[in-house]
Amino acid sequence: MFTDYTPNRGYDEYFSATDQPRSALRPLLSSLGRLGLEELNRNHAAAGVLLKRLGATFRLNGSDQRGVERILPFDPLPRLISTSDWERLERGLIQRLEAIDQFLADVYGNQLILRDGIIPRADVESSQGWRPQLQGFQPPLGKWCHISGLDLVRDGEGTWRVLEDNLRCPSGVAYFLENRRVMKRMFPSLFAGRTVQPIDDYPSHLLQTLRELAPWTETPKVVLLTPGVYNSAYFEHSYLAQQMGIQLVEGRDLVCQDERVWMRSTAGLEPVDVIYRRIDDDFLDPEVFRSDSMLGVPGLMRAYEAGRVAIANAPGTGVADDKLIYAYVPEMIRYYLGEEPIIENVPTYLCAQPDDRAYVLAHLSELVVKSVAEAGGYGMLIGPHASQEEIAEFAAKIQADPRNFIAQPTLELSTVPSLSEGELFPCHVDLRPYVLRGKGAWVSPGGLTRVALRRGSLVVNSSQGGGCKDTWIVSERAGAEALPC
Repeated sequence: MFTDYTPNRGYDEYFSATDQPRSALRPLLSSLGRLGLEELNRNHAAAGVLLKRLGATFRLNGSDQRGVERILPFDPLPRLISTSDWERLERGLIQRLEAIDQFLADVYGNQLILRDGIIPRADVESSQGWRPQLQGFQPPLGKWCHISGLDLVRDGEGTWRVLEDNLRCPSGVAYFLENRRVMKRMFPSLFAGRTVQPIDDYPSHLLQTLRELAPWTETPKVVLLTPGVYNSAYFEHSYLAQQMGIQLVEGRDLVCQDERVWMRSTAGLEPVDVIYRRIDDDFLDPEVFRSDSMLGVPGLMRAYEAGRVAIANAPGTGVADDKLIYAYVPEMIRYYLGEEPIIENVPTYLCAQPDDRAYVLAHLSELVVKSVAEAGGYGMLIGPHASQEEIAEFAAKIQADPRNFIAQPTLELSTVPSLSEGELFPCHVDLRPYVLRGKGAWVSPGGLTRVALRRGSLVVNSSQGGGCKDTWIVSERAGAEALPC
């Protein structure tokens, strides 16, 4: 099957530099060889039909495709990560989020890290995620980030790095769960003879985490707050609510009285203790944030500050989502924990700093430039793939608003074989593991592997033509002797 497969010059996760299969991959390659490329393509097409029947779609919100619904492209060749690699990544993710949580408590509290000059005050207070209304506030359990999805990449040497922190309303977990469901149904032979860490219990871990945020009651009422059916991730909102057995609500379903939140029901008003919100801070409460919001609940923040309701994630976490603040996380780890980062950042240039800005402007054709407030692959310049006109346009943008941009080297992201136009082709991938933090911390075994299905592309976002893969955490032992592929 892999006779014509040629890995890129960087790190391929199936094959070594000598084009030999990596030892832990041999049983999988044997199973794929027995399945054959023709059958793989046939089952792949059937998997797309199954995903459509399950409703696993996302809504495009770009100006030229607003409102278009699509199935998230699914690739059937799983990504494998060894248990030893995974144990290190788990430690690194928990370490990073503990430092970020302490940072949030500090900047909304005593601001010691700002007074000590570790992070410039202006970089924090100019962030679009900064919410001065939260100063002096302490969330339930003293934790701000309850549900996080950090984006990891492997560079050309195979070294894991953190690419981005997603701390407000991280998405994609429904596709992570559905990928495994589809793989089990359509490709059961690939699981034969090997143990893959299960992921089905994510909804139960999520519900337990949410319940722990309301220590004032033994039977907390939890709801999931959605902007509604036109949101790009509405499938995920309804999916998670159904999996957890909780109510899916919109702002109009909730009302605040006597500094408590209540849900309207046919039986009258029911008290709500925990809100898993999937809307941004700006729209949560028109009395505090955007006064024109029709999505939130008037009085919600008063109930929150009174300690009568918990919100996951806490409002204000977006300041640590800022791509400029991301660059300071290694320093947060050293400052708050007295430890070295287990997982390093991607090297990052801050255009707000004159020396960094001069370097970036002189090397735009070699770098990836990102707008600090954009997501989904928007607001980016990939220098090596950009035209001279695009480079000139970004240079003007950086000079006009340097704080709004960071730059990073163009990494040779690791590749995994994927089906592209019916053939196996090395496609670049990243990984979004999900971390839950209530009274303790739990990391999903694996995560959403996003794959750049356009040949040669480095952009994995679904809005930019990316897809996803199932992610397996497996033992390093190769298992049964490999058969020719």
